Amino acid sequence: MPLSSNVMRLRWNRSDSPCPLIFAKLCLSFFLLALLMTVPNAVAQTDPPSSNTASIESALRTRNFEQALQLLAPQLSQSPDNARLWIYKGIALAGLGRAPDAIEAYNKALKISPDNLAALEGAAELEYKAGSYRAVPLLNHILKLRPNDATTHAMLAVLSYNHHDCAEAAKHFRESSQLISSQPVALAQFGSCLMDQQQPNEALPIFEKILALSPGEAHARYNLAVVELAAQHSKDAVETLQPLLGTQPPDPDVLDLASAAYEDSGDTPRAVELLRQAIIANPQKIRYYLDFATLSFKHESFQVGVDVLNAGLAQLPKAAPLYIARGILYIQMGSYEKGQSDFEAANKLDPGQASASVAQGLALLQQSNLDQALETVRSQLKAHPQDAFLNYLKSEIITQKGATAGSPEFAEALAAASRAVQLRPDFSIARNSLANLYLKSGQGDLAAEQSRLVLRDNPSDQVAVYHLLLALRKGKDSKGEIPGLVKKLADLREEAKRKESSEINYKLYEPNSSPSTTNGPKP
Repeated sequence: MPLSSNVMRLRWNRSDSPCPLIFAKLCLSFFLLALLMTVPNAVAQTDPPSSNTASIESALRTRNFEQALQLLAPQLSQSPDNARLWIYKGIALAGLGRAPDAIEAYNKALKISPDNLAALEGAAELEYKAGSYRAVPLLNHILKLRPNDATTHAMLAVLSYNHHDCAEAAKHFRESSQLISSQPVALAQFGSCLMDQQQPNEALPIFEKILALSPGEAHARYNLAVVELAAQHSKDAVETLQPLLGTQPPDPDVLDLASAAYEDSGDTPRAVELLRQAIIANPQKIRYYLDFATLSFKHESFQVGVDVLNAGLAQLPKAAPLYIARGILYIQMGSYEKGQSDFEAANKLDPGQASASVAQGLALLQQSNLDQALETVRSQLKAHPQDAFLNYLKSEIITQKGATAGSPEFAEALAAASRAVQLRPDFSIARNSLANLYLKSGQGDLAAEQSRLVLRDNPSDQVAVYHLLLALRKGKDSKGEIPGLVKKLADLREEAKRKESSEINYKLYEPNSSPSTTNGPKP
């Protein structure tokens, strides 16, 4: 879907709990008993039980935590280096809901006996329950002692998922696959990470399992169709979506997804029909117009796509992505001035969006005839040599053709990008392209210079931050900027994810705009 970024559109019903998975071992009532049973074996042999150990254990088993603390006080005063007693105190404090104090007690036990499983599990359980990443080193320590512990792997998987580390999460989910096989939330997180890592074929049986566990859940059926489509099982996706298409009124997001499935199955008329219905049902959704533009591009029906985008811009006059998509279609029609005008409009509305998306959109030329496109641009440049956009477009096409550093073609691309920024110093898209070329040719200082010029006008330009980071890593970071840039790039990407999430990740029954608007595009 070259004009639209909605390749993966999974729906979630996220729990607000900081501990989204409910494993029996993690339920406090079971955990305390289990810990009490393992304490005598887990504590080092150098920790002999005190005379009152039996009475303390009895108080804990009967949940008389206050009594246990009273019995522990004199014992700890006499034997402050007894790990067993600190563990008992941790259990009692946890039972009273005093998690921070309990963690402190467990940590004291660990200072005395670092490999004590009872203390490690007690502290890890409380940190995990609080959603704290401090649980990670504790859980990793447990895995060193018990490498095949499925519960520990599952806990690490959830924490990694919550901290957006899908590679680590997927690794631990695999190790706990049997444990999570009946946990829809855990399976959904696992599947989401596999999709994030572009592994739809591995994710497919997971989402099939989720639907089998919750056959009546619309979001589970929808998600399975998303994954089937990503795995190129478009006919299966069509079949999966049929019950959702039969609802009245149908969800416009379902119509949009079904349109993509029918298109991939070779039924373009049905795809167009469904996408048109989605636009009419919710004319305020940018993605639907972009998906229609994608269809138009694929089938070289550029004017039809422009007409639909015109209708979209009438509804959403400040939507930069629609200007970008229309600009790309204009370029395909040979209307370079109109395309340039649309890209400039998008840049004014959202500089960061335009800087990244226009370059991405122009990569669509790979799907057409690059040689012909380059010939057309060169012809246009003969008539308009001072046109900054045409110079930039020339550079971009040559780059897309795969010009390598040191080749005459690469030099031509570099010269064209340089000319574009000379003609228009505020042309951030061209500066990013120029910085990229400098990086490829090993000229890190020049790449950094171009990136800084972009960031001077738009500090949130992800492309420029990324290029500057690469340039400094390849050169000298004399000012120690790299850590700050890494954090800034992570923050910008997180913000972009949140922004995308507001568009793509939605509740199960998102209210639609009024379907009464019927004067939308009629392709």
